[in-house]
Amino acid sequence: MQFHPIGLEGFEGSIVDGLQRKGAPNLDLLPQGRGYLLVEFGADDPNEAQHLAAQLIDRLKQVSEAPNARLYSKSEARAVWQIREAGPRAAAFAPGAPAEWEGWDDAAVAPEKLGGYLRDIRKLMNEYGYRGAFYGHFGHGCVHMRVSFDLESENGIRKYAEFIDRAADLVVGYGGSLSGEHGDGQSRAALLPKMFGSELMKAFGEFKAAWDPENRLNPHKVVDAYLPTENLRLGADYKPLEPETHFKFPDDDGSFAKATLRCIGLGACRKSDSGAMCPSYMVTLEEAHSTRGRAHMLFELLQGEVIRSGWEDEHVKDALELCLSCKACKSECPANVDIATYKAEFLSHYYEKKRRPLKAYAFGLIERWARLGSLIPGLANVFSQAPGSRHLLQKILGLAAQRQLPRLAAMSFRRWVRRHRSSIFGWDSSLGTASSKARQVVLWVDTFNNYFHPETCRAALEVLEDAGFTVTCSRRPLCCGRPLYDFGMLERAKNNLSQILNALGPQIDAGLPIVVLEPSCASVFRDELHNLFPSN
Repeated sequence: MQFHPIGLEGFEGSIVDGLQRKGAPNLDLLPQGRGYLLVEFGADDPNEAQHLAAQLIDRLKQVSEAPNARLYSKSEARAVWQIREAGPRAAAFAPGAPAEWEGWDDAAVAPEKLGGYLRDIRKLMNEYGYRGAFYGHFGHGCVHMRVSFDLESENGIRKYAEFIDRAADLVVGYGGSLSGEHGDGQSRAALLPKMFGSELMKAFGEFKAAWDPENRLNPHKVVDAYLPTENLRLGADYKPLEPETHFKFPDDDGSFAKATLRCIGLGACRKSDSGAMCPSYMVTLEEAHSTRGRAHMLFELLQGEVIRSGWEDEHVKDALELCLSCKACKSECPANVDIATYKAEFLSHYYEKKRRPLKAYAFGLIERWARLGSLIPGLANVFSQAPGSRHLLQKILGLAAQRQLPRLAAMSFRRWVRRHRSSIFGWDSSLGTASSKARQVVLWVDTFNNYFHPETCRAALEVLEDAGFTVTCSRRPLCCGRPLYDFGMLERAKNNLSQILNALGPQIDAGLPIVVLEPSCASVFRDELHNLFPSN
């Protein structure tokens, strides 16, 4: 602190372990260690900030058991700060990690007392058998933590209540604050007498009675407070529906209900000045269209207390309707909430008893229509592009007048291959040595490039062959089925993936690389394939 940093943040090595299990980026920027302090310097002159940082590193080299240290460039620093900001919450949802909650988050002690407090609170956690990691604003002594509280059984909730009571005594013993940053709210208010004493608590009550005689403003939050164990989001009576689902949710123990618990309410999805999450919220600015709002609606649906009509609920459908299935939430949300997947699962059940709109079949089955149209592309294009028929199609399918249906190519890529390069169809595993197989690749011929932009596939073929690769592609047309997910057609989607696995099974087993030109197809293979067939 004597070097006057403008930022001093800490987090534990176990958080990095969780991020590694998720394959998070930029972890190689961190020096070796099991606990990290990020120290940031700032000045009007960048050289002065650099000089202060170098002075600190030189001083640290002189202490016993000197820590590893690394000085970051501006771009590196931005990446490391993202690890600190998103890491604790993201790591908590790493595959195989136990559920952790912020039930003792945000307590603070003076910075010079932080070491003793951290050792004592860890000792208390160990006594109760709790797991959890510390992180937070160490320069201000404010510690955030997620702990493996059991909030779904009576015994677990009793243990939680006992733990936070003793933790409050610990903080007060260090002269600290039960809530160092975000306020006391409902979970700490009943503990406030330990910190303020009876005289101040009485004054709080008198003040509230004078200004809010009917007790309408935040009742039972500071004065006459609820117990921390009242009104829990989970609780001993938390028994969500566990419906059979198409997706297997392998990262959430096979439970759609657990997947909907991923959202911790951080609200990163409500940003509108950067990133891509969430496009529909950026337009409407309605909570129901944010990643958080949609995840909470699905949680309530499976809870069955507020939303009682289950898969048929129109409010949930309306909230999901504007989701673009872009998957930005899965990558930008710290907890990796994947609304695109949840939407597809919901719609698959919603339409079990309802007829899908015509546009679902028009766009969901685009591979089928494109294949038929490619037999007579000229006539098909006249029908889709001529003003009269185009306007009729737009009206029937509910398309905006500004949109135009894509034109089919005069010759699809696969038809071109049959005429000029039929040798690339199929693959014989008995041919070639191990070294020659290392130069073989499978070109994934996706629906849109095949029928609408075959020049892309031909360019890819040319580039790969010029690079010395032997290129093959499947004998039969295959489609990843990406549009099917937008309309909840998951049985058809699973059939598509099964056909792909059967058709390309030998190449996959042989370890041949598959070159995918369309990002949405790659997304299906990376996400939906694993989620629908986790054991394959």
